[in-house]
Amino acid sequence: MLVHSRGARWAVWALFLVLFLPLFALPLLVVLGASFATNWSGVLPSGFTTGHYATATRGEALQALTTSLATAAAASLLALVAGTWAALAAAALRKRHRRLMDALFVLPLAVPSVVVGLAILVAFSEPPFLLNGTRWIVILAHTVLVTAFSHQSVSAALTRLDPAYEQAAASLGARPAYVLWRVRLPLLLPSLTAAAGLCFALSMGELSATMMLYPPDWTPLPVLIYAATDRGALFAGSALAVVLMAATLLALFAVSRVRTKASYR
Repeated sequence: MLVHSRGARWAVWALFLVLFLPLFALPLLVVLGASFATNWSGVLPSGFTTGHYATATRGEALQALTTSLATAAAASLLALVAGTWAALAAAALRKRHRRLMDALFVLPLAVPSVVVGLAILVAFSEPPFLLNGTRWIVILAHTVLVTAFSHQSVSAALTRLDPAYEQAAASLGARPAYVLWRVRLPLLLPSLTAAAGLCFALSMGELSATMMLYPPDWTPLPVLIYAATDRGALFAGSALAVVLMAATLLALFAVSRVRTKASYR
């Protein structure tokens, strides 16, 4: 809604600050402060040290960060391929069949992620699909959880796509595969990069299903953060959380640059 009067604009900004600061910004600032703190006196952390970051950027923590990045990259790529393929296939279906496919992809979001983790654990703990105890079961769980977002993003982009470009290419003799690779997918590239960034960010922060599935040699960073805070190492856990946020934001920034370039092509 557009606000035209100066007083109303100030009121909107004041309401935004009142809601944003305590609900979103302040908790993150407290975590940032705790990552540099040595003790907790009163309401806020106090003291100053960078030792928590020395621990959070080496050894087990660095390996956990690498594991999270590898898992998120693999899961977002698989989710993007599966979600895009399903969205393209659903676009050619009848409306009721399209709704059924949409419901199937959204189903993992309709139940708690811990239920999805349990389902994958039960389904892939026996031959011939024995993935339990390997990194692949974690990647599979993350893929299942984030594919719905890529599918919905691409589906929404397809509904806004002008069919005139595809019709012009087809009228000039282009085969369907050529139209797909040289016309349709390039037009969808901004939405594809946005979906990839969203899937990556969600995978980086996934914990519930991961706790049920991860093997000892494939421990993502959110699990390490949970373990640190669970044993009372709140300041070390805060430093790990800041590292996780920074890595996710850097990855999203890189994806946004790709998306911006794709938008101007």
